Amino acid sequence: MQKILIVDDDTFMLRLATIILSRYYQTVTASSGEEAIKLFETEKPDMVLSDLLMPEMDGYELHRILQEKTEGTIPIMFMTADESDESESRVFDVGAVDYIRKPFKPNILLRRISNILKNVDEIHGLKQAADIDPMTGLLNKAASQRQIGEMCSQNQGVLMMIDLDSFKLVNDIYGHGMGDKILIRFAELIKEEIRSTDLAGRMGGDEFIAFCQNVHDESIIFQKTARLNEKLLASAKEYMGESMSIPLGTSIGAVFVPDEGTDFSTLYKKADQALYKVKQNGKHSCAFYKENQSKEDEMSQKNISQLRMILGERNIKAGAYFVEFENFKTLYRFLYRFIDNYEKDAQIMQIKIETKKPSDIEKFSDILVNSLRRSDCVTQHGNNSFLVLILKAHAKECEIVRDRIMNNWSREDHSNSCKITFEFESLLD
Repeated sequence: MQKILIVDDDTFMLRLATIILSRYYQTVTASSGEEAIKLFETEKPDMVLSDLLMPEMDGYELHRILQEKTEGTIPIMFMTADESDESESRVFDVGAVDYIRKPFKPNILLRRISNILKNVDEIHGLKQAADIDPMTGLLNKAASQRQIGEMCSQNQGVLMMIDLDSFKLVNDIYGHGMGDKILIRFAELIKEEIRSTDLAGRMGGDEFIAFCQNVHDESIIFQKTARLNEKLLASAKEYMGESMSIPLGTSIGAVFVPDEGTDFSTLYKKADQALYKVKQNGKHSCAFYKENQSKEDEMSQKNISQLRMILGERNIKAGAYFVEFENFKTLYRFLYRFIDNYEKDAQIMQIKIETKKPSDIEKFSDILVNSLRRSDCVTQHGNNSFLVLILKAHAKECEIVRDRIMNNWSREDHSNSCKITFEFESLLD
């Protein structure tokens, strides 16, 4: 039976994690980083599950010490109540294999640990075990930089930065368990698109990298990008249902080697610039870095019809426009200025749903979007709150919108188990 060392200064969380994992794994517990180091040397666990923020020695320091002792071969997963994006980014930067926020669901914790240990089993005994990202089976960040860097210095080909578009919405709407499935499936698709002589890795979160040897034709990479987008969308709808409306896809920034250099750091920055160009021009595509063709020059050559195609929304569907919260803030601020200047009324509505089932929130989100007009805008704020911008509307019309939403929701079998509250205000107030 595989052994997991669980580290947390919170007694309750330590017991909870132990109860969840002890049915399937041998567990050892420590209430501090210092105690964990001593137990690690005597118990020799297969992986470590550690709290991130602990007194005296935090998870980052514990990770550093254990990685030095094992030369980077022990997989370490962090758990924390900190919801900031900076913590998640830093976790992957230091080389942790995964990250889960408290309070976590037992099935999600078990699934993530199962994925990690499954990949550890597959690479056990191999000299390159420390180079593998246990979640996806691709090279981890450090190994990607080293091995792909060596390949760039000695071979011709294409270096690609590969980014998942709108992936955060999967975690926010469908949960981190679904997010894991998408990451694993996406890694499989990348493997399908490269040859045995090529290399691919995960740089952290939803960012990937690949090097394809002896590729000199841009069209080959564009074809790979199109296939990745097509297969990813098909898999996402298979996992989340045909009604899934998240604009999930991939954007790729590419650079030819050695045309643009052989130094990995330099090539990486150029591929990142090309990726930024894709992100600014509609996503779900590919762009190549070219020294003598700046973004401004390229855009200035397009006429207004071409620019409208780039700016426009693809595959417009019925129902409200669902955006991430940061984009919602930008839309709100612009709309507020417009309304304040022209005295055209609009309403902002907050909807809160109280339920013990995450699936209820996912279902309500779909019903909410489909109950509104295409000119309305929706975002999810937190786990159980939604914000809606309703254009050209007064309070009475908001009541009609509210009744329509509740009427559609009442058709669901589990609607009576949820408490839903509405609050709305005019942007002119």
